[in-house]
Amino acid sequence: MTKQTRIGKTDLVVNPIGLGTSAVGGHNIYPNLNEEVGKDLVRAAINHGVNFLDTAFFYGTGRSEELVGEVIKEAGKRHEFILATKGGLTLVGNDVAMDNSPAFLKQAVEDSLKKLQTDYIDLFYIHFPDQDTPKDEAVGVLKQLKDEGKIRAIGVSNFSLEQLKEANKDGYVDVLQGNYNLLHREAEQEFFSYTTENNISFIPYFPLASGLLAGKYNKDMTFNDLRKDMPHFQGDKFKKNLEKVEQLRKIANEKNAEVAHVVLAWYLTHDSIDVIIPGAKRAEQVLDNLKTLDVHLTEEEINEIDRIFK
Repeated sequence: MTKQTRIGKTDLVVNPIGLGTSAVGGHNIYPNLNEEVGKDLVRAAINHGVNFLDTAFFYGTGRSEELVGEVIKEAGKRHEFILATKGGLTLVGNDVAMDNSPAFLKQAVEDSLKKLQTDYIDLFYIHFPDQDTPKDEAVGVLKQLKDEGKIRAIGVSNFSLEQLKEANKDGYVDVLQGNYNLLHREAEQEFFSYTTENNISFIPYFPLASGLLAGKYNKDMTFNDLRKDMPHFQGDKFKKNLEKVEQLRKIANEKNAEVAHVVLAWYLTHDSIDVIIPGAKRAEQVLDNLKTLDVHLTEEEINEIDRIFK
């Protein structure tokens, strides 16, 4: 029996290792994606005990939702899977604009339901905050949709602490998704005390820092996708980060595990974090991520990892 955990105060029970699906149909994020390979990695995930799938309108402007929906439909056991998606974005020409207005969010949920070929979404996020909509009003319309049975839990993503507090004025926010990994630890100071206090589950994105924390890169590598613009992939910073990752390899080797497994297992030791959603581009990466569940860190190892990346 695969380990299961509850997401915060929701009734969503999941394998703590989920799947981020930005590389499934996310043609605007990664060049040269093969859609059949993407569907195969979703199939591999659900056939090996992953039941939490995280997608978004932004991933291929709806294409990821469609592909994930096709695989879930084909599997024929909708109730066994927890589907998370994100909306609140619209295309203006080639640009993406944020829109958290209640009317827009209502339509976004309807659009996602169609693309995912389902009559309910387990977790719906506002993907990015806009400038104008009061956040409690935006969440308020999601609460209405929750009461109607169209969504089961409410999330926000990329919100500041002030925006989160406004969104959670009535206690309706279940999940906050934000950028957090061992190289970007600001969330520990900014969010964790509030999320823990309010029983809001924090789900980190970029948990492996776009692969840097997986221990597979060396200092001579170059990148031609979104990684080429990320500060932690630049010059001396890149080399220093690789040195830190090498220190993790000793712990990984002692456990007969890979660096990525140790990193992901470390996140799950946090009270604020119930589930992680590493992405994958190939089915074997999905299966590899699941080995995290076999890694058990001692208090000493947890503190050592903390020290390396302070």
